[in-house]
Amino acid sequence: MRALRKYIAFIFEPIYVNTAGVCNNFKWEIMNGIHALGPGTAVPARTVSVADVVKVALFLASGSLSPSATAAYAVTSEVGNSGSYAAGGSTVTMANQPTLFTNTGTWNPSASNSWTSFTAAAFDTALFYNSSQSNKAIVLANFGSQTINNGTFTITPPTSGAATSLIQLT
Repeated sequence: MRALRKYIAFIFEPIYVNTAGVCNNFKWEIMNGIHALGPGTAVPARTVSVADVVKVALFLASGSLSPSATAAYAVTSEVGNSGSYAAGGSTVTMANQPTLFTNTGTWNPSASNSWTSFTAAAFDTALFYNSSQSNKAIVLANFGSQTINNGTFTITPPTSGAATSLIQLT
């Protein structure tokens, strides 16, 4: 009888199926500034309900920007002032909130950025950066080397989606 009780207890043992990983909501909440992880002066106080100002600037193909080496906007290897383009680029329209697609937190600008009467040779990278937070770098977009002579250059945001948005956190 004792062996039977032990056998029955074993059969009804609960089965645990927990899985480790970053929580899905955290991925878009961090883009909304909900979380400030860690103590100290490096954690900004997020008490306002207005989105930060994001800008986009263009950089020459000869530059050395990379996700691991670019921490903030700097004028080094930025295209020169031309037509409607000025150092620092232009403000990004921020009507879209970060979105969660199943397990991918995403963000996209809500409108294109254009520069008219623009002349530049061999530029290939756009840096999106947060001018409200010490010009901290957000994302680099590479679109292949371009040369424009007194024309219009436009950056059009991609379609919003888990595999297509400008920023995708999985």
